[in-house]
Amino acid sequence: MPRLFWAILALIVLVAAAFVATTRFGTAEEGAPVVRTLTTKIERLLPRRQGAANGGSWRIPVAGVRRAALYDSWGDAREGGARGHHGLDIPAASGTPVVAAADGRVEKLFQSTRGGTTIYVRTADPRWVHYYAHLAGYAPGLAEGQAVRAGQTIGFVGDTGDAGAGNYHLHFGVQRMAPGEGWWQGQDVDPYPMLAGKAAAR
Repeated sequence: MPRLFWAILALIVLVAAAFVATTRFGTAEEGAPVVRTLTTKIERLLPRRQGAANGGSWRIPVAGVRRAALYDSWGDAREGGARGHHGLDIPAASGTPVVAAADGRVEKLFQSTRGGTTIYVRTADPRWVHYYAHLAGYAPGLAEGQAVRAGQTIGFVGDTGDAGAGNYHLHFGVQRMAPGEGWWQGQDVDPYPMLAGKAAAR
């Protein structure tokens, strides 16, 4: 609400500035630099819809899974309630292709206790990193620094890490990145509304 208030206030200032600029300089074209500067500032103040951050173009990262089949598991208890789940679990048969949800570049191939065999991909929009975990393995030839395209197979569904034997699924995570942050940093964001195209279930 505070951001919306300031955005409205800034809009009023923009209209007033445009009037002053055109009055002072004689034409709207001559006053345009003032208007453009204020417009840029207003765009930074306006609230962004979480789902709009990806432009509606992120793909479901498991081949053959439909959007309607996604279940929002964000915040579900893990380790006996010691922590909440920060990601989206997508069940699928072992070996099902895992595909890049967006164009980007492989930033890290990593083996971890919780995630098992994992991939971190920084998207073409550097504000986002996609995390793919519990993989059975990587696509042949996949390497750090490699560019990938949305829909390209990068790995295969598995049960590595703490997934539990036979609990085949992809854990898909999204991190919002600040400038200069590495693949291990960033702020966890609920992927469900971004992939399902609707508000979080809870």
